Amino acid sequence: MTVPLPLPGAAVRYWDATEMLECVSVIPEAPDVATFCFVAPSGALFAYLPGQFVTLELPVPGGPLYRTYTISSSPSRPLSITVTVKAQKGSIGTRWMLDTLRPGMRIRATGPLGSFTSHHHPAEKYLFISAGSGITPMMSMTTYMYDLGRIPDVVFINCARRPSDIVFRERLEHIASRVDGIKLRWVVEDSDRYQPWTGYQGFLNQLMLGLMAPDYLEREVFCCGPEPFMQAVRDALTGLGYDMARYHQESFHPSLAEEQALPTADDVVPDDAAQAEVEFSLSGVTQSCTEGDTILATARAAGLNIPSGCTFGVCGTCRIRKLSGQVHMVHNGGITDEDIEDGYILACCSQPMGRVEVEA
Repeated sequence: MTVPLPLPGAAVRYWDATEMLECVSVIPEAPDVATFCFVAPSGALFAYLPGQFVTLELPVPGGPLYRTYTISSSPSRPLSITVTVKAQKGSIGTRWMLDTLRPGMRIRATGPLGSFTSHHHPAEKYLFISAGSGITPMMSMTTYMYDLGRIPDVVFINCARRPSDIVFRERLEHIASRVDGIKLRWVVEDSDRYQPWTGYQGFLNQLMLGLMAPDYLEREVFCCGPEPFMQAVRDALTGLGYDMARYHQESFHPSLAEEQALPTADDVVPDDAAQAEVEFSLSGVTQSCTEGDTILATARAAGLNIPSGCTFGVCGTCRIRKLSGQVHMVHNGGITDEDIEDGYILACCSQPMGRVEVEA
């Protein structure tokens, strides 16, 4: 298909979630990894911040799944949007994408959302540290800086099992060959057969960090990858005396500290034995529950489908408006203070205190 370009002087229209996305290409990147490129059939442009994510509604057999993926493309290239996905063992949604999603197919999406972006933390120097598919927001932010035309100062560290598992390697090396300010550092656990590896090998540690970025204390750090990897990076930086107020990370999995978090003295704790009730105004359904149930769980018990992704308050997919009543909400950054002031809640981590009415 041909996407119409906006003419000079014409009003520019931006994509929103009311329009389905059309897949236009699928690019293999590494084993069980592919990049899916989407356009808006109307020709609408995409506006987002580098590092943000979207939630895709995947029509898998048995009902739709909602999966959250970081945007791997850059907003400096607004005609299309890409997500780069890796199928883990036991994956359902991502495996469906790799096996089934092809050019010409259309799917629904919501977003973009997320606060993990260099745009909110301007700095003279950056240190991007990632592992596996955690490279995707770093790719978006690096491409954006490259497209600005200025010379950035970025040390880009990515860790993978083998060189063949490094996603975007050729693309990043091309970018780095065009500007002097992007320094790439690859770390692999093992080499590929019959392909000698002369770079860093093993697991990222303090010594490697000091060699790769001797001025790490001067850099704004962004980190993304599996939680054990990010914990190791946090431990390494802390041990080196880094100012952790300048450390930023992205994860769609709760950390151990979040799982073990206790309510504060001022927190109102729901009573699991107390009865509650949720009215879903748009559906005309009222469902009984307890204060220990979430709005999302109550909706599912009533046979209603509120789109959701992470289910612990990070991605923001399940954001809905609360019309009346009180909820107990403990989120992990998936909703802004402004949204809360406007009456929005996250269904996955909001528990009704008595009777609550929501717009769903």
